Formats: sequence, structure tokens, C-alpha cells
Amino acid sequence: MLFGKLLPREGNFFEMFNQHAERIVEAAHAFSLLVAHYNDVHLRQKYNQEVDNAERAADRVTHEVNRAIHKTFITPIDREQIHSLINTMDDVADLIQDSAETMALYDVRHMTEEISRLTELSVKCCERVKDAVGLLAKISDPRTAEAALKTCEEIDRLESDADRVMRSAMSKLFREEPDVREVIKLKAIYELLETITDKCEDVANLIEGIVLENS
Repeated sequence: MLFGKLLPREGNFFEMFNQHAERIVEAAHAFSLLVAHYNDVHLRQKYNQEVDNAERAADRVTHEVNRAIHKTFITPIDREQIHSLINTMDDVADLIQDSAETMALYDVRHMTEEISRLTELSVKCCERVKDAVGLLAKISDPRTAEAALKTCEEIDRLESDADRVMRSAMSKLFREEPDVREVIKLKAIYELLETITDKCEDVANLIEGIVLENS
């Protein structure tokens, strides 16, 4: 009994989840600005750096959470749920950074309407992830639990919208783009951006499971 009392309890997991979600939104907003100002090389570099900074900050939070799992005697939710949630959230931040890096590596010359639309949907998904994560600490309240589930449903709808945009984008790309190199470049960008929303949906599914098991 004394041994249990001396070990750390609870940890600050919900606060760390919130910190990570904030970094995801920072990365998403910076990427959105990169897309909006893509023709300005100076601003493009500035926002690319902001994406990198947010992703590295998210990595640090992920490391802290994974370390805390092993140091905390009693966790507020299941350890596997904590591990899965923080690492899936980190995948979102990684994919945003990957999208920015791929644009630079592939020397994409211009932004298409489809890139802008997929970026917009990605930002909305990331914002909803932040909202859902922010509710986790109080899901013992039925109204908060319901709000979290509704937010997860909204993420699912946004991901479905992104699926439709990408299918349309691919169809248009293969019909109208004569340059094979541009087809390859843009196809990779479209797929990465759509994968951001897929991964946000994965986060939403994990949150739904946490809510249903713990509320």
C-alpha cells in the first residue's frame, strides 16, 4: 500500500494532449499560410519553418507522454489508449510536415484549387481534433461526453468531404494535365493532404472509444 502511495498518480496526460493538439493546429495553420502565399518564396520559407517548429514541439510532447506512461502508477485512462492517442496525434503533425517538405522537394510550381480545398479541410479537421481532445478531461459529465462524440462525427464528415475532393482532383489531374511530371507531383501532394484527414479520423475513432469506455 505504501509503495502505491509513493508512486506518481494520474500524471498530466490531458494537459499534454491539449498541448500536442495546439501544436497540430499551429502546424496546420502555418501550412495553410504556406499554400496561400506559395508564390512568395520568402513567405513560403517562413511558413515552412513554422510547420517544422510546430512538428518538433509536438514530438517533444509525444516523448513526454510516452515517458510519463512508464513513470505513472495510476493513469486517468487505459495506458494503451494514452499511447495510441498521442502517437496517432503525432502522425497528424508528421503528415503536415511531410506535405510541406514534399512540395519543396518536388519543386511544385503552383498551387491548384484542389490543394487549397484539401488544405482547408485538413485545417478544419485539425481544429476539430483540438476541440475533441480538449473535452477528454471532463467526459465523466454526460453533456461533455456527448459533445466529444459529436465533434468526432464532424471529423468523420470532413474526412468524407476530403475523400470526395481527392477523387475529383485525381480525375481532373489525369484528364487535363499533359505533363507527366506534374501528374506525379500533384498526385503525391493530393494523397498526402487527404491522408492528414484520414489520420484525424483515426484520432476521432480513438477518442470515441475512450469516451464510450470511460464516460
